[in-house]
Amino acid sequence: MNQIQLVTIPVTTSAGGAFSTTIVAPSGRLLQYRYVPHASTPLDTGADIDLVGATTGFVYVNQDNIGTTAFQKLPRHKTQDETGADSLYAAADAASFIEDKMMAGPEQLTFTVAAGGDTKLGTFYFWFG
Repeated sequence: MNQIQLVTIPVTTSAGGAFSTTIVAPSGRLLQYRYVPHASTPLDTGADIDLVGATTGFVYVNQDNIGTTAFQKLPRHKTQDETGADSLYAAADAASFIEDKMMAGPEQLTFTVAAGGDTKLGTFYFWFG
């Protein structure tokens, strides 16, 4: 098992409500992420966040309308068998998909905020391991 590494991204949006940065993802799995809003100028309720592989285009995080309160997520992705068919626990029911953590690295990842509001602040934490 890889050692867990924390990547911290302090965010200050532009006048247009946007922010973007590139990070080098530690090799391993994306375990979880957390948003901590600034006490007096948090990102707007309608802010959207994305974490995408800069080379592969793989989408690790795509969350819309994040709100103004702190949260944490443990993202998972549907798994498939060798033919590309979704892996299921039982019957073909959307609630029965088998999910797993997403592998990350060693590519660069682009983290973006859209519709975050004029000069708003917050901090995002990503755990890889």
